[in-house]
Amino acid sequence: MKRNNIASLLDMKSRGEKISQVTCYDYSTARVMEEAGVNSILVGDSLGMTMQGYEDTLPVTMDDMIVYGRSVGRACKDTFIVIDMPFMSYQTSVVQAVENAGRIMKECRANAVKLEGGCAVCPQIEAIVACGIPVCAHIGMTPQSVNSFGGFKVQGKGEKEARRVLEDALAVEKAGAFMVVLECVPPKLAELITKKTKMITIGIGAGAGCDGQVLVYQDMLGLSDGFVPKFVKRFANIGQEMKLAVSEYDKEVKSGEFPSIEYTYSKSDCSDEFLAQLDSEYGEEDNTK
Repeated sequence: MKRNNIASLLDMKSRGEKISQVTCYDYSTARVMEEAGVNSILVGDSLGMTMQGYEDTLPVTMDDMIVYGRSVGRACKDTFIVIDMPFMSYQTSVVQAVENAGRIMKECRANAVKLEGGCAVCPQIEAIVACGIPVCAHIGMTPQSVNSFGGFKVQGKGEKEARRVLEDALAVEKAGAFMVVLECVPPKLAELITKKTKMITIGIGAGAGCDGQVLVYQDMLGLSDGFVPKFVKRFANIGQEMKLAVSEYDKEVKSGEFPSIEYTYSKSDCSDEFLAQLDSEYGEEDNTK
């Protein structure tokens, strides 16, 4: 498989070829993603919800991102890896942003970092890029700002808001971002941003006019529970298959059907006579204590 990098992804945009990106947080799943041929993996701070059980992404720490990101990094050779910078890992200062971005790149074998926000985080983007670290921006519905938005809501509706989102896109591009995630943005606005910028646009709930798409893998494979966003397509129901498989395992263990002889090592270095001798020497264990 051809190795995905910034140059190859930008070439895909220029040729009008769509780019596939999917979230991933562990070694085993990342191997499957790479073998499936996706262009890019996003180690998103969505892991706070999908892997840790929080209601939003705010509790996720830098150490969390390093652990999960490092696991994905070990699995991939050809897939382009983008890793999220979590809440309050870059907002305080430019220095903080550069240090944490550097940590992600050094410890996780990442190819780029992603941070949320538009004009407000342009100084951070500019400084990170100046250090030789590629940046993916994230505008529109930015989950780390869920409290400011009053929930997970579509952004860019109406003329004033549409102008704000477009200006955010132009600003992060000027600051040096090579890619931008457009989340929950009206399709026509997302298409305009894709046309107006040289950045790769990755949509999630932003329509088909973007250069590529990203989905949370638990959502697309039927592994998530509760609310499923409108933009999610279920490509399989792996969750149900897993439940059935584990239920069958539980049943066979309790009935004694598993493990049968075909799943048991048949040979032993010890003879039956020797094992009988051991049984005699050590007597019966008192299980009443």
